[in-house]
Amino acid sequence: RDCIRQCQETGCVGPKCFPHCTFSSDGELVGRPWYMQEPLYLQWKKWGCQSDCRYHCMLDREKENKLLNLGPVKYHELIQCCSNFATLSQNNIGLFKFRYAEPASVAFSVLNLAMHFHGWVSFFILVYYKLPLKDEKKAYYEYASLWHIYAFLSLNSWFWSAVFHSRDVDLTEKLDYSSVVVLLGYSLILAILRSFNVRDEATRVMVSAPLIAFVITHVMYINFYKLDYGWNMTVCVVIAVAQLTIWAVWAGVSRHPSCWKLWLVVIAGGLAMLLEIYDFPPYEGLFDAHAIWHAITIPLTYIWWSFIRDDAKFRTAKFLKKDK
Repeated sequence: RDCIRQCQETGCVGPKCFPHCTFSSDGELVGRPWYMQEPLYLQWKKWGCQSDCRYHCMLDREKENKLLNLGPVKYHELIQCCSNFATLSQNNIGLFKFRYAEPASVAFSVLNLAMHFHGWVSFFILVYYKLPLKDEKKAYYEYASLWHIYAFLSLNSWFWSAVFHSRDVDLTEKLDYSSVVVLLGYSLILAILRSFNVRDEATRVMVSAPLIAFVITHVMYINFYKLDYGWNMTVCVVIAVAQLTIWAVWAGVSRHPSCWKLWLVVIAGGLAMLLEIYDFPPYEGLFDAHAIWHAITIPLTYIWWSFIRDDAKFRTAKFLKKDK
């Protein structure tokens, strides 16, 4: 904190100085009027004073710890990872530098997003173009609309994960955490509705309402009151364990033809979740526990959407058999 405060006052961390870093901690230029503040779009395009100060103070401390044979330290609930710099030229006018705080997590988040998009598109094509439809052009699969919402929330969550891991500021952090909580809460609702075969709209609302209320309350708490990392982790773990348990029990008692895929996702997902709970320093300064967790979820996402497609085929075939 002393290093960051001194950097924001002087614009330097040791011998390294930042020409744009003449701001106080509240974002105003030191000794200059408010109208000379850096525009918001410029603050977003590049790393500002606070970000540069936090980053280089972190690097300096890690260098000191390495000389003293001390292990890495967590900063803002993250273990320091190396940064990746890429230079791009535009019309030979100049060079622009982009720094990614956690390049591995960014890459894996983007791959997860792509995998969810591929899974959702293939599910959409299957349900509305390959499987038979009702007379009113509606799908026989009664959970189709719920999975569409799930796909949207998944894409949203992984998008903000990629943004947050590339640009760690308060706004992106809260958007990432909020998106994860919303996705987990909805996934729990979906697990309950599917495993208990809840098809009546009124019953669905009664089941969903308490969980939706809790998720909204928690999101408001971490955004407008206090971003308690420990409490937020507890909430996420409890919700995740609850839905994994529901899916595991349902896979054990149901006679679903693709229950092995569900078992695979549940077991591997549960083991991967331990990486979120028991963190460890980044290997080679790049792959920490969180990044590896992101990597593991990529193949699991493919298997998960494969199960969803199989479930749509299974339920549709069952309905058509009843109609006959």
